[in-house]
Amino acid sequence: MLNLSFMDWDTRENVLKNRKLLQAAVGASDLNLVPLKQIHSDIIHTFSSPPLEASKGDASVTNKPGLLLAVQTADCVPILLVDPKKRAVAAIHAGWRGTLARIAQKAAGRLQMEFGSKPGDLLAALGPSIGPCCYEVGAELVTKFTVQFADGDDYFDEARSGEEPNPLQWLNMAPPGHQPPPKNVHLDLRKANHSQLVVAGLQPKNIFISDLCTACRTDLLFSYRREGPQSGRLLSVIGIVE
Repeated sequence: MLNLSFMDWDTRENVLKNRKLLQAAVGASDLNLVPLKQIHSDIIHTFSSPPLEASKGDASVTNKPGLLLAVQTADCVPILLVDPKKRAVAAIHAGWRGTLARIAQKAAGRLQMEFGSKPGDLLAALGPSIGPCCYEVGAELVTKFTVQFADGDDYFDEARSGEEPNPLQWLNMAPPGHQPPPKNVHLDLRKANHSQLVVAGLQPKNIFISDLCTACRTDLLFSYRREGPQSGRLLSVIGIVE
């Protein structure tokens, strides 16, 4: 596997070499790679030329040929959008924070606002990410998602275990400080982002999802959840040729 991000344990020269190998493999050697300084946000950048340095944010859009938008992942969901009619593209990094902030839905909206894209024309690809089989999270996220999304319960297994934090603890007969610990649940980030894209107007038939779980397939992919700080990073890219 090729590590495609600048990590403390890898040399800059090696990462640059790996990125060149990736670009050659996808036929994009002549395009300018445009990665981001990702911060788990809903910040989206519009690029018309290569930036001098990486911008802080978690999604980017362009309709200019010659740019290769990129997002780095090691469990989070990489999402690539393309409008084949308006010739515009987007690259999105969606962890649970970005998903909660609706970054995929907002990126589709940015394509519509900036380039006149019609959501029904958009194609979406969700790359390998940690699956619901392995993505165990605290039960407090159930409340965060169900407050934001009407179908938020559907993103979790055992979403209503009866052991979520009780906002009205005074109704509980247990003494203060003796609440049972909340039961962890498993979050399906793919389903959550698929739902957002459908809400944004994409046709379900135009949304393609990889079923590869990064945590299950560390023989093929990197997983921060499974491997810790020594995990490398995958790179998902999309661009427009002349």
